Amino acid sequence: MTEKKILVVEDEESINTLLQFNLEQAGFDVITAMDGATGLDLAQQEKPDLIVLDLMLPEMDGLDVCKSLRQARSMIPILMLTAKDDEFDKVLGLELGADDYMTKPFSPREVVARVKAILRRSEYNAKDAQVDVDLEQMVVGDLKVYPENYEAFFEGESLELTPKEFELLVYLVRNKGRVLSREQLLNAIWDYDFVGDTRIVDVHISHLREKIEQNTRKPIYIKTIRGLGYKLDGPQ
Repeated sequence: MTEKKILVVEDEESINTLLQFNLEQAGFDVITAMDGATGLDLAQQEKPDLIVLDLMLPEMDGLDVCKSLRQARSMIPILMLTAKDDEFDKVLGLELGADDYMTKPFSPREVVARVKAILRRSEYNAKDAQVDVDLEQMVVGDLKVYPENYEAFFEGESLELTPKEFELLVYLVRNKGRVLSREQLLNAIWDYDFVGDTRIVDVHISHLREKIEQNTRKPIYIKTIRGLGYKLDGPQ
């Protein structure tokens, strides 16, 4: 199996070295950067399999790096690190396209576990897209999803979705009409127990609604089932 390449962008030298050591011990090929601008350049040149990205960086902060990569249609998974225990920073990072976040201080082992979980999920989805020929086109009302082409359209217009938004949309469509709890969605899309923090699910549901609902206060497609979770259904 090809060795996975991880890019660590972290300006604190001790943390950078610690992450590099633990990821290499876990069998990854690791490249590092100490500032955001260099990290962005390396991401574009080296095409790593995953990026561990600190939020507070010199030259260019992690949010801008994440935003630039997603605007360039880069689908490299991003694990964002933040020293702030601030809900706004976490939510903004997710909305800009980060796949996951961790708050400092953290255990290096947990970082390695998160990295493995994200990569495992990415590999699963890539294989799934290759073999799921009978799901070539999934249609719900004015929503069309093409899993193998990584494309989705609403009312004929292409949807700009982050990797996790797309995974979540595909999962909801495949389970059309079923009520799915936040915990189910968390485990299905993020592939591990997110320490009970289902806010990550709510953020992505909210973002999807902004892209496929005429009125997010009265959604037609992604409905909230009070006390249970969410359900995707078509217009009646």
